[in-house]
Amino acid sequence: QVQLVESGGGLVQPGGSLRLSCAASGNRYNIGVMRWYRQTPDNQRELVASITRIGITTYGDSVKGRFTVSRDNAKNTVYLQMNSLKPSDTAVYYCNVLYTGSNYWGQGTQVTVSS
Repeated sequence: QVQLVESGGGLVQPGGSLRLSCAASGNRYNIGVMRWYRQTPDNQRELVASITRIGITTYGDSVKGRFTVSRDNAKNTVYLQMNSLKPSDTAVYYCNVLYTGSNYWGQGTQVTVSS
């Protein structure tokens, strides 16, 4: 069993920045790819970004060039740096971790972009 604890969400003005964190429990050597998803107010869930153990990253088209995903394997933590935020980025952001072949989800953190 793996627990994921997310932090860093909040209210920010358009053009602003936020940094999300997700810390995972468990054996660091069993943690595989780490991902961020988001669920928008109209209940659409999309993949925002992913990162493998060796740092290979992928991004959703809507966030390329604005968001950066990174991880610290020693801390079992994945980060999402979000810059140039837009109102369309408003969503609940979820951390997802592949651990010994099973997917685990965080509790979600709200990000609201509004003036």
